[in-house]
Amino acid sequence: MNVTEIDDDALADAYNLGLDLEKAGDIEGAEREYRKVLALDPSDPAGVGIRLAALGRVPTPEKMPDAYVATLFDQHADVFDDILVEQLGYCVPLLLREKIRQLGLGPFESLLDLGCGTGLTGVAFADCADQLTGVDLSEKIVEHAFDREVYDDLYVGEAVAFLQEFEEDDGTVPSYSFIAATDVFPYLGDAGAMVSGAAARLNPNGYFAFSTESLTASGEAGPSFVVGAKKRFAHRLDYLEQLLRTHGFKTLVADPITVRLEDGEPVPGHLVIAQLSAAA
Repeated sequence: MNVTEIDDDALADAYNLGLDLEKAGDIEGAEREYRKVLALDPSDPAGVGIRLAALGRVPTPEKMPDAYVATLFDQHADVFDDILVEQLGYCVPLLLREKIRQLGLGPFESLLDLGCGTGLTGVAFADCADQLTGVDLSEKIVEHAFDREVYDDLYVGEAVAFLQEFEEDDGTVPSYSFIAATDVFPYLGDAGAMVSGAAARLNPNGYFAFSTESLTASGEAGPSFVVGAKKRFAHRLDYLEQLLRTHGFKTLVADPITVRLEDGEPVPGHLVIAQLSAAA
């Protein structure tokens, strides 16, 4: 079998030149270089497709490339908590845990933590779930989650694929009382497969919780999601609430929150908790 070798030097040169041209305001030049990067490696570990979408040069994709997400988090695994918590002020897992307490929910028999990262949500819910399972695309990130010793099971994999395909070794398909996806939706555009997958994996009356970055509605004809200036997806809340209804969920909470800081400015988002109907 012939395996095409990727010219890493040429890819890095094109990517770095594209970044320089974009910063200089030469959008056409940046687009040219980014397309060279895609031609060299269509799996797009550099995420230039997302950059092109943010520049309005290609249609908004349905999700970020898996290769890009895995590369991004592998590269930052050792400093992930410092960047996310200390520098960006990220505290969504704690906000979610407090909201669950306020609602009087839990403890949960089983909790699935999608996009578990280094285990911040696992730590927040360690006293609220009998069985904790974590999933993340980045192998290095999962290693850090393992070191926290809060998860019963950890898997390297893409969140939606895990919901749709995962089976135990004996062929059984596990289901869960609670599914959390904190800071996952900013890496997804089309959230339909995520919501339908969560509905299929939840026990009757189970709960699905997630955070989003907000896209202000611009009329019914406006987009349901876009790639923002910071190269992350933002979603319309009404789009997400309709998806939840379609797949048998009742929205319990859709609270506005500050997801993180970017350049010292708060990034607005929502914390959503929904319950699956027993008949779904």
